[in-house]
Amino acid sequence: MAIAKRIEEAIQKSSWIRKMFEEGARLKALHGTDQVFDFSLGNPDLEPPERFHQTLKAVVGREALGAHAYMSNAGLKETREAVAGYVSEEQGVRFTAEDILMSCGAAGALNCILKALLDPGDEVIVSAPYFVEYGFYADNHGGRIRVVPTRADFTLNLEAIEGAINPQTKAVLINSPNNPTGQVYDEQSLQDLGELLDRQSRRSGKTIYLVADEPYRKIVYDGFRVPSVLAAYRNSVVVSSYSKDLSLPGERLGYAAVHPGADQAEALMGGMVLANRILGFVNAPALMQRVVQHLQGACVDVSRYEARRDLFCRGLVEAGYELVQPRGAFYLFPKTPIADEVAFVRLLQQENILVVPGSGFGAPGYFRIAYCVSEQTIKDALPGFVAARKRALEGK
Repeated sequence: MAIAKRIEEAIQKSSWIRKMFEEGARLKALHGTDQVFDFSLGNPDLEPPERFHQTLKAVVGREALGAHAYMSNAGLKETREAVAGYVSEEQGVRFTAEDILMSCGAAGALNCILKALLDPGDEVIVSAPYFVEYGFYADNHGGRIRVVPTRADFTLNLEAIEGAINPQTKAVLINSPNNPTGQVYDEQSLQDLGELLDRQSRRSGKTIYLVADEPYRKIVYDGFRVPSVLAAYRNSVVVSSYSKDLSLPGERLGYAAVHPGADQAEALMGGMVLANRILGFVNAPALMQRVVQHLQGACVDVSRYEARRDLFCRGLVEAGYELVQPRGAFYLFPKTPIADEVAFVRLLQQENILVVPGSGFGAPGYFRIAYCVSEQTIKDALPGFVAARKRALEGK
């Protein structure tokens, strides 16, 4: 085999999300786009806000020397200052530009953090269900993930996290609002987690960092607010992006904010800035940095996602599915009516419905629905969900 063995193994267990997306392309070519109901990929279908288009035109229209040149690996200072101001208000912790790294999306930020933190054999604790790429990110830098379960409603299981901490634990990685469940961790659980990590860090004499992956922070429903991780624990880093709240996934722009009071905060930020360069990112895209500088706090119309959530949840519950109604993001994570979720996903494919098996997120017995699609697509797909469930229970 010409390619590396680790990559060969990674290909064999690669993301179910992409597999289903590719299956969608095949079915659409076979049956027509309007006859296939693709809920496989969290690719926002809402267009960016008009304010984005106006700002983009204004920034492109300016002729400035060096506008497309290399910059500090941390990013443009004026953009980092804007992000620092916004994150200070959002998180309740005072930031400066020196605490911010502009990155190539949240994925780029996470890789920079893990590159800066992990020695070979170090572990990162994640709670299942979890975004499958986390395992690959840790592996990129010589580490590995240690997976713990959440509770039945997908909230944090602090006892499981505490039980997983060992001498190799370097960080705990959480994702709220969560992909794939849409669950949001409440303030008390974050405070309890912060106390747990502080206690364990003092006991071992080794800092355990808390990394919060928050690209869906603004996409929350029912008047809910996402609590501040940084206010709950000093040794924390928050990661976000503009992929979901501004519908800009293809522009690959995000950031990491290191708590200014964290242990060795300056060294951690320095390591992340270096990692941005040596991982090949060099710096986040200059044009998009100049655009989002003026768009802090802007967001798509979240009420449209909320309406889709309500429509889908109502239809699935009426059909007999069991699910926890999500507080945020744009995913549902129902239980499958039979134990073999892969077999059930194949039954849905026979109805031209594409979803992702829960095993792709470390949670067999469930499946993920990405409802960043039109309401009409949801309405047209619901009869297929009813039919697939009936066939599953009849053993057909």
